[in-house]
Amino acid sequence: MTAITKLFGTDLPIIQAPMAGSQLSAMAIAVSNAGGLGSLPCAMLAPEGIGKELAAIQAGTKKPYNVNFFCHVPPAPDTVREAAWRAKLSPYYEEFGIDADKIPTGPGRMPFSKEAADVLEAFKPAVVSFHFGLPEKALLARVRSWGSKIVSSATTVEEARWLEAQGVDAIIAQGNEAGGHRGVFLGEDISTQPGTFALLPQVVKAVKVPVIAAGGIADAKGVAAAMALGASAAQAGTAYLLCPESTASAVHRAALKGPKAAETALTNLFTGRPARGIVNRFMREMGPMNPAAPAFPLGTAAVAPLRAAAEKNGSGDFSPLWSGQNATGCREVPAAQVTKDLSS
Repeated sequence: MTAITKLFGTDLPIIQAPMAGSQLSAMAIAVSNAGGLGSLPCAMLAPEGIGKELAAIQAGTKKPYNVNFFCHVPPAPDTVREAAWRAKLSPYYEEFGIDADKIPTGPGRMPFSKEAADVLEAFKPAVVSFHFGLPEKALLARVRSWGSKIVSSATTVEEARWLEAQGVDAIIAQGNEAGGHRGVFLGEDISTQPGTFALLPQVVKAVKVPVIAAGGIADAKGVAAAMALGASAAQAGTAYLLCPESTASAVHRAALKGPKAAETALTNLFTGRPARGIVNRFMREMGPMNPAAPAFPLGTAAVAPLRAAAEKNGSGDFSPLWSGQNATGCREVPAAQVTKDLSS
């Protein structure tokens, strides 16, 4: 037993990373039933969708599970910046015969809100985790009132100390190797995020709450290394992407199984915020980090029709192929097997 298994009530010190757009309740159910902590990502779900997936989880498992939310502050729409970005993308629109004037605007991801909390209250999940800091104090107090354990990600020691000061129950030390969005929230300089095994022992030393290691952990040896450096649990995401419970697209799965999975980069092209994915044509030609991209999460709308058109042809050239730097543990086996293998 570790501090995390005791805190969360799980059998294994393994947490399945919430992966918005690549999984729903089936993944969370499988991992929780296998003894780990399954997670449901809610950033891309409307309140009705959250309720539907939580009902499925509660019908599928009696074990603890985690519900994850983003905590970003939605930016004001910027029509000038949006128009300039779409002008940069105009050659691609022409290539696919897309009418740019008919592409809607709007966010692709939503932060934790009163409406989401209203849905969540009926379920009172064992764990509620956050990305990009924490929600406003009133919402956080509401989550605490249900008895849910509160967790959030830190990409630096400074962020870890800040989270502990706000009273979180555990901290995820997210290393640079991790796939998907950076959890950075006390600034915008992504160069401040160390690798997992450099960040982890520093966070463990700096805080008193249990620490969860995340980023580049793909097998049991990686989990053991994290535990040796003071982690109370390990979080893995990429290792689950090829599981049958994953909702990852065909082009995403093909990329993960191919040699290009070894080449990842941080990019803001798909959402407006840095996230790690497999390098593709769009990232190469536009540059993975482009200052013209709309603010997060407004970057999604302009690229969405390009992604859809390319994927129709079996291409991931314009898709966010989220992946960590270590995809070697990514296998086409059930999520329960991945969970058990990580803990063996």
